[in-house]
Amino acid sequence: MARYTGPKTRISRRFGIPIYGPSKYLERRNYSPGMHGPKSRRKHTDYALRLAEKQKFRYYYGLLEKQFRAVYEKARRQRGVTGETMLQILETRLDNIVYQLGLAPTRPAARQMVAHGHLKVNGQRVNVPSYAVQVNDTIEVRDASASKQLATKNLESATSRSLPDWLNLDRELFKGVLTRIPTRDEIQPIANEQVVVEFYSR
Repeated sequence: MARYTGPKTRISRRFGIPIYGPSKYLERRNYSPGMHGPKSRRKHTDYALRLAEKQKFRYYYGLLEKQFRAVYEKARRQRGVTGETMLQILETRLDNIVYQLGLAPTRPAARQMVAHGHLKVNGQRVNVPSYAVQVNDTIEVRDASASKQLATKNLESATSRSLPDWLNLDRELFKGVLTRIPTRDEIQPIANEQVVVEFYSR
């Protein structure tokens, strides 16, 4: 399964935002990486700015270019606002749902947890991180000691994160439900989705 495995702090410094979560190193060096450091005065073209917004989404959700383009095309074919639909598709991926429920500490960890077969959807084992979760689908941890131990550890460390209103979680049963599709205001994207739409539709 292809994924980005390079230095994560470097990516966050490139875009100036904590894409992979809070970083003390990013706080100390909140400028782009490179030998010129904070003295860099490089100007960006409109194309470069739109590309950067698209890349933020890609790294944030852990998608390759082909995968992200497929998400955009799927959103474009559906009725409604393309940018908002794209965000909803990304947020209702199984790996993102697992992260939002607190069953995994990060999205990469959630992707790995799904890929290793620790989760079930509606009683069926699913190991595809991009699986599209539907409203009223039930996501639960498999009834295996290793899976339950991993979920218990992750839930204990995720107490500082609040559960989104569009999800329901039974911590005792390690079971969550997607109660509804999140709205644009509830998603709070890492970048401007409309700029991404403009990038692909140019």
